[in-house]
Amino acid sequence: MKMPVQQANADVGFQIAPMIDVVFVILIFFMALAAQIRIEMILQSKLPGISVSSGPTEFIDEQIIQIGDDCEVTLNDDAYDSPQSHELPQLTSTLLRLKASSDAAKSKVVITLISHPESPYYRTIDVLNALAVAGITNVTFTSDSDL
Repeated sequence: MKMPVQQANADVGFQIAPMIDVVFVILIFFMALAAQIRIEMILQSKLPGISVSSGPTEFIDEQIIQIGDDCEVTLNDDAYDSPQSHELPQLTSTLLRLKASSDAAKSKVVITLISHPESPYYRTIDVLNALAVAGITNVTFTSDSDL
């Protein structure tokens, strides 16, 4: 007896069982991975910023401002503003940031003002005005010949 010949292109339909198996495997993978993830609040990490100390710090923050004979003003060997500028905006803004930083650290700012013997007096007055705007009152004077 002869068996009926089946068609080579028989349509078996859409098989849902393999799709369900794949979905369950992916679901189990993500569930196992979720158990390893820590919540960000648990890590107790803090971003850097300005910290305010509870007590005064024992060290004194000393900065050196030099006035050259050519009216050039330098703060810790970095030149600020032009010799023709009487308002000294760059130096003033730097001194304001320095004062705010030292206030946050509760430390004292001391400025040592070194003036060249041949520098004009008005330049020293310009620097003193910039210090007054920044609110820095601890200023020590010296000249190049003292060093």
